[in-house]
Amino acid sequence: MNCQSHLYRGKDRTEIARRWFFQQCGVGLGAIALGGLFAREGWAAAAGLNNPLAPKQPHFKARAKRVIYLFQAGGPSHLELFDNKPELAKWDGKLPPAELLKDYRSAFISPNATLLGPKFKFKKYGKSGAELSELLPHLAEVADDIAIVKSMRTDAFNHAPAQIFMNTGAQTFGRPSFGSWVTYGLGSESQDLPAFVVFSTGQKGTSGGSSNWGAGFLPSVYQGTLFRNVGDPVLYLSNPNGVDKELQRDTLDTVNKLNKKHLDAVGDPEIATRINSFEMAYRMQSSAPELMDLSKEPKHILEMYGAEPGKSSYANSCLLARRLVERGVRFVQIFHESWDQHGALVNDLKKNCKNTDQASAALVKDLKQRGLLEDTMVIWGGEFGRTPMVQGGNDGRDHHPNCFTYWLAGGGVKPGLTLGESDEFGFNATTDKVHVHDLHATILHLLGFDHTKLTYRFQGRDFRLTDVHGELVQKLIA
Repeated sequence: MNCQSHLYRGKDRTEIARRWFFQQCGVGLGAIALGGLFAREGWAAAAGLNNPLAPKQPHFKARAKRVIYLFQAGGPSHLELFDNKPELAKWDGKLPPAELLKDYRSAFISPNATLLGPKFKFKKYGKSGAELSELLPHLAEVADDIAIVKSMRTDAFNHAPAQIFMNTGAQTFGRPSFGSWVTYGLGSESQDLPAFVVFSTGQKGTSGGSSNWGAGFLPSVYQGTLFRNVGDPVLYLSNPNGVDKELQRDTLDTVNKLNKKHLDAVGDPEIATRINSFEMAYRMQSSAPELMDLSKEPKHILEMYGAEPGKSSYANSCLLARRLVERGVRFVQIFHESWDQHGALVNDLKKNCKNTDQASAALVKDLKQRGLLEDTMVIWGGEFGRTPMVQGGNDGRDHHPNCFTYWLAGGGVKPGLTLGESDEFGFNATTDKVHVHDLHATILHLLGFDHTKLTYRFQGRDFRLTDVHGELVQKLIA
């Protein structure tokens, strides 16, 4: 049952099921999920049932059909990677101008900490003249295929609320994640794999935890499925000794009959989700081993990514992301939690870029050469940027929400574009400002949705990813 169970206490069960169905399950989730189970046996057509994750039509013709989101958790320093500030170098060791810090709130440092000059050199690349750090030599090779947004802004300056905000459009727990909204709106093109797959490749899990890929108040069939990087993608996918496929099928059929009986009695859509999950796990026993076997990839592809079969790495996850979208998965998100450089800025940035730059660029190249980049959107970025002021002696930067950088590629994004500027210190975005809600609205637009109309009714009102905010960034659209 759920938090509204008291509304049905003492009522006839058949009345509850009917009333619950129409009030809470406007899309007919229970019937939809069961239709997905029976589709393979040809029962769905006769029963008039559908799969909740079946492909759906968006509001208008989409430029992007799927998304790979490379989330660099921790807050990469835009000042060392994307936003070259020669003037900041001249002010190294000096106090910032007083007017720069008026009404400024910082996370952990005194606002009057001295300024810290950029630690790495920059150079222009490609016909577009995109300016990138020496730490990103592989991304430089695809400079004309990506759009760089230097004027991102957010409302949060601590990791958990900022990560949740970037991924759900709100700083509080309980809202559906970006990937869940996309799968809710578009469904999936894969019957044998989850619609929304998540990897975690950093030194630790995300500060925002599973809320970053949770379904919130949407039916839980739309939440992200966390995959492991090696072996079985989810635990207990392989049968234990003594259990063959026939025994498992018989057991699952019996469990499904019991769940179906319970579903008929109480009408709870989460029971339908459970049935759907059991069946998905059964099908994944055949599809997942083939998916995870990177040894079947050509040697030159493995070398391009820097991937090593059988090992856990960001590179392997990027290659798996490509394999997943090839198989119809709608949304893949990789969380790489390792960018929180309050100290050891130089060494850690070198290490982080060594671990991620090659594979991120390879993903763009690989999708392009396979003809997938045109309708697959790749997104790279974290929850905020870093301060131009120093932290940790002379080798660290604090959290900074006023200005940071994202890059995007494919799926209708304008290639070779550098959008937005910041002031001479990289402190505030000054032109073509892009708020988190604006980015969400624009990505949804490229996926074929009017962000104001992709809604779900909950607790008496319609909710959406952008809440009551968000403006299209027209310059970002090809």
